[in-house]
Amino acid sequence: MSQQRYIGPLHEMACTTITDLWNDSCSIDELTFSVAHGAVGATTNPSIVVYVLNKEMHLWKDRIREIAEENPTFTDDEVAVRLNQEMAIKGAEILRPVFDREKGKKGRISIQTMAKYYRDPDRLVRQACEFAKLAPNINVKLPVTKAGITAIEEATYHGVSVNATVSFTVPQAIAVAEAVERGLKRREAEGKDISTMSPVSTIMCGRLDDWLKVVAERKDIIVDPACLEWAGVAAMKKAYEIYQERGYRLRLLSAAYRNHMHWSEFIGGDVIVSIPFKWQERYNASSVPCISRIDTPVPAVYLDELSNNFVDFRRAYAEDGMTPEEFDAFGPTARTLRQFIDAYEQLVGMVRNIMTPNPDK
Repeated sequence: MSQQRYIGPLHEMACTTITDLWNDSCSIDELTFSVAHGAVGATTNPSIVVYVLNKEMHLWKDRIREIAEENPTFTDDEVAVRLNQEMAIKGAEILRPVFDREKGKKGRISIQTMAKYYRDPDRLVRQACEFAKLAPNINVKLPVTKAGITAIEEATYHGVSVNATVSFTVPQAIAVAEAVERGLKRREAEGKDISTMSPVSTIMCGRLDDWLKVVAERKDIIVDPACLEWAGVAAMKKAYEIYQERGYRLRLLSAAYRNHMHWSEFIGGDVIVSIPFKWQERYNASSVPCISRIDTPVPAVYLDELSNNFVDFRRAYAEDGMTPEEFDAFGPTARTLRQFIDAYEQLVGMVRNIMTPNPDK
């Protein structure tokens, strides 16, 4: 295929490497465009759903009313959950041709379990199993908390293709991989099919960078600012190396984009890059060349500066830097859970305003 036939760098990556592009949104318009440009998956979370509603309310406002009318006892919470499910189903329909073509290994959309269940493995598993039935091509997102690790194993055992989220570090990525492997082996031991399962482990690269910038500001730490753009990349590359060495049967996914390295440094790897649409537009309009960098080491000077100045980077980068009991209190975990819970409450408020309009306005 000649260079002229590529629509942009992301399309070139999708056509010439084993690195998969996902659209980090369930927006119908965005996902349709991204699939035409090589995307083979998509993802959602509460913040994304709020973003999509703000952008495409004209597509969903009447449906919100219909859900409420069809279910006269539903609370605004229940209508919001049903809306989230229907958004995922719409995305699954767009991706279904990819799913069928790839025999279940690609063409999935991720829907997230309730962030506020992050301490309750039983609720997480029940909801994961419920969400997995929405469409054949669903990944279910579960948080990489102490309870979430238990839920990830159990959901995998029940046949759910998980997407482990609220994850930023090498120890979390390893804990997820081991939990998935335990779940898969339990299924295999009972003769249950795993041939179309496609589990994913996310590293939210930009959110680790964000946190170290907060720590630097709080503790008056002066470092080369460039090194603070490499922390998430370093964690992702270290986890990828470990995954490849150990042959784990799941794929890493990079998320939370803040700079082009959160995409460009992973080109060529057997990974997923789940990119928000605005960043897809930026990357496609950029002059960043599509070349394999997955095996290019993070500059040693940046690793040294991060390791020497930030305890939390050492915790994030070392294979044994944290135990699952420590995941919940890790700064990026707490910040992200709070954001997702707040976004869900915002979603419920948007639904409530349609179900019960403010008569004073």
